[in-house]
Amino acid sequence: MAKFGCIKANMKKIIFGALLALAVVAVGCVSTVSGTHSFATSVYPDSVAGRYPRSLDQVYNASLTVIKRNGVLVTEYIPHDTTNAVRSLEGKVQDRTVWISVEAVAPRETEVSVQARSKWGTTDLELVHELEKEIALELDR
Repeated sequence: MAKFGCIKANMKKIIFGALLALAVVAVGCVSTVSGTHSFATSVYPDSVAGRYPRSLDQVYNASLTVIKRNGVLVTEYIPHDTTNAVRSLEGKVQDRTVWISVEAVAPRETEVSVQARSKWGTTDLELVHELEKEIALELDR
């Protein structure tokens, strides 16, 4: 009888380990709005986009100002597989990693996409909405 108890305990550990491995694989990496990849533990929406009748440079500079005002700019870059009509920022705001992508969709219309995740990979839509609103307000100044 003791032998079967030991086998049952080992089977439970194996099944638990397999389920844990499956959960880690299912969570994994997601694409960011800037074209990079990040760890994620939730599948909920984590980005907001807005379009403005402004040039790419105006929206990019407003985004840069908002990131610097609210946190720390980590990097700014032009994704390698795009033209100069797309620019991206990465920063830290309220202990969240924030990605902002600015893309010209017409000569005088630009789309900005804002995305944020915690270090544990969870979303923060409240922060995303706040930053996107601040970009819009910065454009009106």
